[in-house]
Amino acid sequence: MTAHPPPVPPFRDPRLPFAKRVDDLLARLTLTEKIGLLHQFAPAVERLGVAAFRTGQEALHGVAWMGPATVFPQAVGLGATWNPDLLRRIGEAVSREARAMRAKDDRVGLNVWSPTVNLLRHPLWGRNEEGYSEDPGLTSALAAAYTRGLRGDHPVYWRTAPVLKHWLAHNNETHRDTTSSSVRPRVLHEYDLRAFRGAVEAGAVAGVMPAYNLVNGRPNHVSPYLREQLRTWTDQELLVCSDAGAPSNLVDSEHYFDTHEEATAAALRAGVDSFTDHGTDSSKIVERVRKAYERGLLTEADIDAAVRRQLWVRFRLGEFDDHDDPGVFDTPEHRALAQEAAEQAVVLLRNDGILPLIPGTRVAVVGLLADECKLDWYSGGLLHRSTPLEGLYERFGAERVTFAEGVDRVRLRTSTGAFLYVPDGGADDEAPGAEGALDPALLAGRTDLPPLGTDPVGTELALVDWGEGVLTLRAPDGRYLSVAEDGYVRASADQPGGWVVQETFRLEPHGAGHLLRHIGTGHHVCVAADGLRVAEEDGEVFELVLVERGEDAVARAAAGADVVLVVAGNDPHINGRETEDRTTLRLPTHQERLLHAARAANPRTILALVSAYPYAIEPGALSAVLWTAHGGQAAGTALARVLAGDVSPAGRLPQTWYASDADLPDLLDYDVIGGRQTYLYFEGTPLYPFGHGLSYTSFAYDDLTAQVTGETVRVTFSVTNTGRMTADEVAQLYARAVDPSVPRPRRELLDHRRVTLAPGERAELVFEVPLSAFAFWDVAHGRWHREPGPYDLMAGGSSEDVRLRTTVLLDGAPVPPRAVRERGLDAADFDEQSGTALVDRTRTAGDAVSPAGDRAGELLYRACDFGSGVTEVSVTVAGEGTVEVSLDGGPVLATLATDAPSGPYGYTELTTDFTADGVHDVRIRLRGPLRLAHVGFSG
Repeated sequence: MTAHPPPVPPFRDPRLPFAKRVDDLLARLTLTEKIGLLHQFAPAVERLGVAAFRTGQEALHGVAWMGPATVFPQAVGLGATWNPDLLRRIGEAVSREARAMRAKDDRVGLNVWSPTVNLLRHPLWGRNEEGYSEDPGLTSALAAAYTRGLRGDHPVYWRTAPVLKHWLAHNNETHRDTTSSSVRPRVLHEYDLRAFRGAVEAGAVAGVMPAYNLVNGRPNHVSPYLREQLRTWTDQELLVCSDAGAPSNLVDSEHYFDTHEEATAAALRAGVDSFTDHGTDSSKIVERVRKAYERGLLTEADIDAAVRRQLWVRFRLGEFDDHDDPGVFDTPEHRALAQEAAEQAVVLLRNDGILPLIPGTRVAVVGLLADECKLDWYSGGLLHRSTPLEGLYERFGAERVTFAEGVDRVRLRTSTGAFLYVPDGGADDEAPGAEGALDPALLAGRTDLPPLGTDPVGTELALVDWGEGVLTLRAPDGRYLSVAEDGYVRASADQPGGWVVQETFRLEPHGAGHLLRHIGTGHHVCVAADGLRVAEEDGEVFELVLVERGEDAVARAAAGADVVLVVAGNDPHINGRETEDRTTLRLPTHQERLLHAARAANPRTILALVSAYPYAIEPGALSAVLWTAHGGQAAGTALARVLAGDVSPAGRLPQTWYASDADLPDLLDYDVIGGRQTYLYFEGTPLYPFGHGLSYTSFAYDDLTAQVTGETVRVTFSVTNTGRMTADEVAQLYARAVDPSVPRPRRELLDHRRVTLAPGERAELVFEVPLSAFAFWDVAHGRWHREPGPYDLMAGGSSEDVRLRTTVLLDGAPVPPRAVRERGLDAADFDEQSGTALVDRTRTAGDAVSPAGDRAGELLYRACDFGSGVTEVSVTVAGEGTVEVSLDGGPVLATLATDAPSGPYGYTELTTDFTADGVHDVRIRLRGPLRLAHVGFSG
């Protein structure tokens, strides 16, 4: 008798639809096995032949953390390209490299946590480098393009499964796990949700990651918006992966729940499907879920819902089939793409005609970033490297380029008269993995090198002050002083880096000298018999002996050149990074000194800012100013080609550059409407506006037409290259409501197009704008609303460079008054406020309003219709305090007070006499630590 092979289980049958296969596999799993799958590092289910699976692989601008890979420009630099097609191609390259790397290393994951779609609302946010733009439409378009590339073009299987970060309203690192973003409904719908929604609706997103912060008093990891918003935007199953450690934060730092079992159950029910907590140790999460289930806080159906979403991702990735996608790695095409992206990301902010540089120009390249190719926390390792200096050597010839870094050169003398001495690292001092792996253990410092000591002569160190008094110290051979786990100071790192940077110090005046504090440990540097180390005991008092000022070297180089290029900016691991917000827009003082020295020595000075965020500078005395984000492996080549005119710059600013810190709102003020934030609402004069960027050629705009057809406005205009070289132009289309009934944007980007035009070439651009783009969120009725009336359409080269304008009349309906007699007022649906904050109405749903701090708060609700009249007002409140109600700015007509402490969610209803009829504005004043949920009118 012939033996027949065992039947193939349905979940292994590629002829069946994924839904049936997912259901079949889910039904075969035991409850214990399903609970085990809820952690980031899900174990194998060997009896079913199901492999272990890991959610999470960083891939923000290339495959990160897994060794060498193609490194593209930072995300904010990709945002500056304004080029969705480019981002799609980069996404394809990244996903192909992820597949190729996984074929050799199964630690490389295919569930990629990128892109970051948090809006660049505030330029002091430490993670500014990770986002695309302050505009939700541009962010969404670029994110959708990148995820399409990451997903791949196979009709069934996904090359990688992208997860968007970080849900929701996340723009501060300062106390990021305990601060709450107060986001009123209009800002929520018109701004923060919009960036996520467009990308999800484009169809290539596998899920989202909630952010560490709270929104309206409720942690994002138990956000009802996951259910009420996110999961309504698509028919696909979406995987929600927690941020690292955030499930434990619900109890440990946020104190939102009393026990981890309650917190884990609440997060799972809210929609979190994969728990990233305690590293690779899944036991704590598994135990919490098990206990929550045993206590009745979870049902098996709750667990099944989360596991089902995980399995959908795994089936899409082809895990259970013979789908073969080996990928490719570091191809010539990927190298060319990295250079193209770096070139497209360069923004020319100012030019008095000095650029492009004429052949034969002698260039002095100076500055702290002139010979640097910096990586950030989410970079892969460099396979190839190009600094601005190297790019200029290559393009102009080394004989025409001079260099001065501009570091201060110092010696540190101890109290005994000896100097700090850096021992020779030896012939084999290249650190393991130095080909580019971003390894925090390596960057924290090695222990196989001798620590620093002292001798009569000492070693001359390069000292750089990166601002706020944060220093790095570097040996003559390029090694940075670093502190290893054993506490000794060694010259052992090729760059500052790591989750806790171990290469930064601070000089603290002490008597006639300075103490040297190591920032990573918080301890002072001491001189011991066996070498320098950090310790809690009293530190050594050092005398700082200045050998050469950085500006002196810069001035010498600048004076002997035709043109001086100052390359300034930031180190992505210092003063503005994940876990650390910036405190100012200004350049660090050290770099300002170098810039002033260069200008004084040579008026033909060009500033190239290489940074993860905007600066406030004084450009007037500069011949030209350029900005680019850290541009990855081809940064230097790209900058040199732009300076030489091989490429006309066409990058455009993805966020407003403000003139000073005084123009900025508080970092925690998330009300872009009330706070008049971003180009949408800012009423001051920016240093450089959103969308700004110059070219080496000129463009003419003409023939703007607009026609309403059905549910769209068809807008056309033409752009002509009127200059002498082929170049890209980024044509931008904006709109403005002429006579709105509520505050609307000064102008808002509707669409854009990046086009390449030869000299004399003309292109007609056509935009199909949906009428929904002209709507706003009507808080009075909880819906989108388009008002009738005139809307200006503006075309041009930036948000302020408007070349053409026309007006269209759109139909619609006026916003009706609030029917407060029938529905009352939900407190959060105010039109204006002062001195209040939105808080959670309950732990699971709804918003309430509370006075912010010790101040009284005020809420305004416009056009409230009391009909034929009311005789009573009631308020639903928790806590202690008073609620005062008035009409149209008049006297207080009703006061309702509660003095019975009830806890934050112990609501009570208070009623008192109140007479009104017709339509009025209602003003409500809140006093004391109470929460107002609802106001009702009756009688």
